[in-house]
Amino acid sequence: MTQTRLHFTTRKAEAERAYAALEPAFEDDGLPLAIVEIDEERDIHEVSLYADAGEVNSVEGRIKTILADLSLSVPIEREVLPDVDWVTRSLEGLKPVRAGRFFVHGAHDRDQRQDGDIAIEIEAGLAFGTGHHGTTAGCLEMLENVVTAEQPKNALDLGTGSAVLAIALARIADIPVLATDIDPVAVEVAAANVALNGVSKRVETVTATGFDHPVFARRRPFDLIVANILAGPLIEIAPDMAAHVKEGGSLILSGILDRQEPAVVAAYLAAGFRHVRTTHLDGWVTIHLKR
Repeated sequence: MTQTRLHFTTRKAEAERAYAALEPAFEDDGLPLAIVEIDEERDIHEVSLYADAGEVNSVEGRIKTILADLSLSVPIEREVLPDVDWVTRSLEGLKPVRAGRFFVHGAHDRDQRQDGDIAIEIEAGLAFGTGHHGTTAGCLEMLENVVTAEQPKNALDLGTGSAVLAIALARIADIPVLATDIDPVAVEVAAANVALNGVSKRVETVTATGFDHPVFARRRPFDLIVANILAGPLIEIAPDMAAHVKEGGSLILSGILDRQEPAVVAAYLAAGFRHVRTTHLDGWVTIHLKR
């Protein structure tokens, strides 16, 4: 089927902010999204989204709305791509990412792994969250610090997406990890990535909407919960988080814009958590809280 590539170029920080906002907005539609470095010296990056012919106009309108919300004013261009292999194209465009000791990469970059890396291979063409913007990268960096300091024994990756954080937990801590998502397609992708990285015995992937699913009653309380979703849902579930974390346990929260941090922290303080620290990366924050 003929597809159209909708694309725009901007600086790295703006491109990553746009990518991070577009990814959750279009994940339910299953539309492939990619970010590519065009010119390192001039700091030019390109963000592309691929749409079928019949939906190009509506998709472009949604992209413009999201960019406007981010105060980004960039022209969106169109390129018709008959019978494009978008999975291959997306994989070729994604560069590996380093976050602390973690090295997140696609199959095409296996040869770039170095001694001492905690390598996580993600099938990027289908992934929801591949480590390529400040939310996942920030979580990975903070996760390494918290796990080293606290040695958790039982962890939850809430809204797992590609399972990159669940895989990271299983690799660095060698502990059982529950990885849940509301999207069954995402959970299929997560399970495939878990198997690809050899941690199926430690990571359980489950489709679960809310904390009412029986798996939470069976697996709680958790020493550590990592949730890289969105600020709104994180605020709503603050009381549920408190009911599922051990006394003295930790939360690592991301998917939160700089300007949204005060509201998220306030919700968790009200739910009985203590704010430990916040890190900032490319306009996004990662928050560490303790119960």
